[in-house]
Amino acid sequence: MMTYWRRAENVLYKINELASISEDPSYLTRTFGSAAFMAGSRLIQQWMQQIGLQTRVDAIGNVRGRLVSQNPDAKTFVIASHMDSVVNAGKFDGPMGVIMGLDVVEKIIQSGQSLPFHIELIAFSDEEGVRFHTTYLGSKVVAGSFDQELLDKKDESGILLVNAIQEIGSNVAFLPTDAITKDDWLGYFEIHIEQGPVLYERNVPVAIVTDIAGQKRIELTFRGMAGHAGTVPMTMRQDALCAAAEFVLAVEQFGASQPNLVATVGKLNVVNAASNVIPGDVSCSLDVRSNDVAILETACQSLQNTLAEIGQKRSIQVDWHFIQETAPVVCSPLFTTLLAKAIQDNNYELIQLVSGAGHDGVPISQVAPIAMLFVRCFKGISHNPLENVELADLAAALQVADTFINNLHEKELIER
Repeated sequence: MMTYWRRAENVLYKINELASISEDPSYLTRTFGSAAFMAGSRLIQQWMQQIGLQTRVDAIGNVRGRLVSQNPDAKTFVIASHMDSVVNAGKFDGPMGVIMGLDVVEKIIQSGQSLPFHIELIAFSDEEGVRFHTTYLGSKVVAGSFDQELLDKKDESGILLVNAIQEIGSNVAFLPTDAITKDDWLGYFEIHIEQGPVLYERNVPVAIVTDIAGQKRIELTFRGMAGHAGTVPMTMRQDALCAAAEFVLAVEQFGASQPNLVATVGKLNVVNAASNVIPGDVSCSLDVRSNDVAILETACQSLQNTLAEIGQKRSIQVDWHFIQETAPVVCSPLFTTLLAKAIQDNNYELIQLVSGAGHDGVPISQVAPIAMLFVRCFKGISHNPLENVELADLAAALQVADTFINNLHEKELIER
C-alpha cells in the first residue's frame, strides 16, 4: 500500500499544479478557450509525453495520449475526464480523473506488459459548458455526436463557438474526423469524485456508478404587469415574481415528495428590478433529474401542469421551454462486474451508486460501454473551493483502477 500512497502523493501534486492555472488569481476558473485553458492543456500534454504516450490536441481542444497495442486487431479503451471547470471551482472535479488516469497508464508502461487493446487517455476540453452553455463539447466530438449547429452558439461577449475554436488554433472542418468510430471502441472508464455525501458519511473510499441520471433543463418565463408599488392595490396585481416564487416552492415540495427524483430552481432573474416596482417579467431555470425515464417524464408533465395552474390563478402569462434533455444512462454490466471484483479483491466495501450529476460518459454511452468509479470527497462538496480528497482515498482508487484494468486485460486475453 505504501507504493500506492507515493503514487497518490504524485497525483495530488499534479492536481495542485494544474489548479494553480486559473483565469483569476484569487480563485480557480478554467473555461473553454481561455488563456488558462490553453496553459492547462499544454501542461497535461507535457505530462502525457513524459510517460511516453503519442499525443495530440484535437479540433475541439481535447488533449489525447495514446498507448498503442501490438495486437493488429486491437480496439480502443478510453480512460478520461475533463480539464475545464466551473467559476470559483474546486480542483478535483475533472482533473483528478485525468491525472489518476495518467498515473494508471504510466504504471502499465513501466510494467512492460503488452495489452490486447489500445489505451487512449483523454482530457476533455469542455464538460461543464460554462462559456457557451453547452455541455460535453469534448466528449461529443470523440463520440461522433457533435451537433454542427452548436458552432453558432455565442458566449456572453458575443463570440461564436466557431471563432473560439479557431482562436485555440483548431479547424472545425476536422471535428468529424476526431471521433472514434463505434466499431473501434472497446469501452470507456472514468474516475470522478462522488459530488455527494454517501461515501463520506459511510467512510468508504470508492463506489461503483451503476447509472447516470437523465436530466431535463427548462427555461421558464412569467409575464405579468409591472406597476407602482405604492399605488396598485394588492388584490389587483399581476406580480410575476410572486407567481415565480409560488412555483419555486411547488418544485421543492414536489421533489421532496417523489422517490428517485430531484428538482431544482437554481437561477432567478427579475427583469428591470427595482424596490418600488411590482415585477412584471421574471425568468427562472428548472432542473429535473432521475435515472428512471418514466419518472422523469411524469415529473416534468406534473410540474408543467402546476406552472399552468399558477399562471391561470394569478393572471400571469407563463412559458415552458426545454433547453436540454439527456436520457438516463446505464453503465456496462460487464464493466460493473469487473469493477466490483476489483473493489472486493482489494478488500473494500462494495457500494453501488446512481450519479445525479452529468458526466462525459453520457455521450460516450451512445457508442461504447462505460464504467465509472466514484471517489469519496469531503462532505460530498463539489463545484466549490472546499472540494477535497484525502490521500488514502486517492491511493485506494488507484489500487482499484489498476486491478480493474488487469481484470479487463485478462478477460480480453481469454476471449482472443
